[in-house]
Amino acid sequence: MKRLLFALVTLFALFLSSASAQESKLSCTFRGLENGTRIVVSEPQGGRLVAVDTLTPDKNGRIILSRYTYSPHFLGLSLLPSSNGPLLHVILLPKENISLEVDYMPTLNHFNLTSAKGSSNMTLYKSYTNLITELVQSQRTDLIANRLEALLDANPGVLMSAFLVTYFENSFEQHALLYKKIRDALISQWPNDDFVKHLDSRLSTLLLPGMDAPDIELNDPNGKLRRLSDLRGKVVLIDFWASWCRPCRMENPNVVRLYSLFHDRGFEIFSVSLDNNRDAWLKAIADDHLSWPNHVSDLRGWSSAGGKLYGISSIPSTVLVGPDGKILARNLRGQQLEQKLQEIFSK
Repeated sequence: MKRLLFALVTLFALFLSSASAQESKLSCTFRGLENGTRIVVSEPQGGRLVAVDTLTPDKNGRIILSRYTYSPHFLGLSLLPSSNGPLLHVILLPKENISLEVDYMPTLNHFNLTSAKGSSNMTLYKSYTNLITELVQSQRTDLIANRLEALLDANPGVLMSAFLVTYFENSFEQHALLYKKIRDALISQWPNDDFVKHLDSRLSTLLLPGMDAPDIELNDPNGKLRRLSDLRGKVVLIDFWASWCRPCRMENPNVVRLYSLFHDRGFEIFSVSLDNNRDAWLKAIADDHLSWPNHVSDLRGWSSAGGKLYGISSIPSTVLVGPDGKILARNLRGQQLEQKLQEIFSK
């Protein structure tokens, strides 16, 4: 009897699970495919996309597929036999009926969406593919990051934003506030979505404006222990840099200029080097005329204790700290840093 009851409970649980799943449909029409081209359907498995099916477009270039799901379902569509071809990303929500029209652009190795109906996620993805097409064709790829950032900033509550923002993974610190804006807009509705969880995980280790700046205690070139907390009461720029970092060296003249402008008004610089060569570090300090005394390093490169404490994964990277020891801003440089300092010291 107990076994029968257990079996009935199990079947009932399975029924409820399947009953909660809703069918979602995708119709996708491709233009520009060669005869015989097939479409590979891939799904996430173990942290990567794995091919699960291949579909043959009809005479109009159309494929149709459906999925039963109770949560967002991520798909990748690519070409067979072209293993190095473009990848079309799709998010299916429960009960959605999505219709896409796609131009295959082999010279750009790119899929461009010309129509996206039935999904706010795919409407946003259409804007993304159109942006890429426009800027690549006009040879203005240098504008992609800024244009994409503006697009995502205007659409933080669209789940596709949580995927597209990973374009900035290699410059995460510079785009942390955009990550946070998207995470905050999505986490209450989609707390278990893999991309939302990824954003939340990245942000959990990052120090953001308004938080207390953790103390850094490292030796200067003379072996003297210098503490960030010793500068409490001053406005402090924590500057993460290295002698081998060309963008850092290019920014140094501006940092020197701002130090001379604002030092007498209470501005200090706490330079944390990610060097692992002491001689190169000292030579860069001298060559770039970095005259302030607060230069520290443990000469452990990317394993720097100071860098790890602040979640630094790329340089140059800066953290501006107020007199109360709280973070005011991250990754201000050039004109933005000068404007912020003018604002602080004009009060």
